[in-house]
Amino acid sequence: MIRQLRVQTKSRTELVDITQGVQRLVTESGIRSGVCYVYVPHTTSGITVNENTDPNVGRDILKELNKVIPFDDQYSHNEGNSAAHIKSTLVGVSKAVMVEEGRLALGTWQAIFYCEFDGPRDRRVFVKVMKD
Repeated sequence: MIRQLRVQTKSRTELVDITQGVQRLVTESGIRSGVCYVYVPHTTSGITVNENTDPNVGRDILKELNKVIPFDDQYSHNEGNSAAHIKSTLVGVSKAVMVEEGRLALGTWQAIFYCEFDGPRDRRVFVKVMKD
């Protein structure tokens, strides 16, 4: 069964830690061992796994993405969000995280982040937990 998380972003680009929400859905699934798939159905956002202890890591990621893929760069796409589409393609729209003993098998410093590249927006994240 596919479950959903809602994410309300506040900025044009932003990383939102959704680990607790994903873990809640894993717990609700009752699955003790398997894989958790996290997917965003949006062409201007993404999913990544990275450090959640120091907020500067997320700021640095966004800073460098914005530097490499600037908002205004004579893009042909008329909507004005080409940079967001490119960032989404590079970061990716899904991640698979193993589940062991009913918990996401993340490293000590890891968290799951929703990546907003065209906000602020009200977004959805799909989560599916599959048993071994």
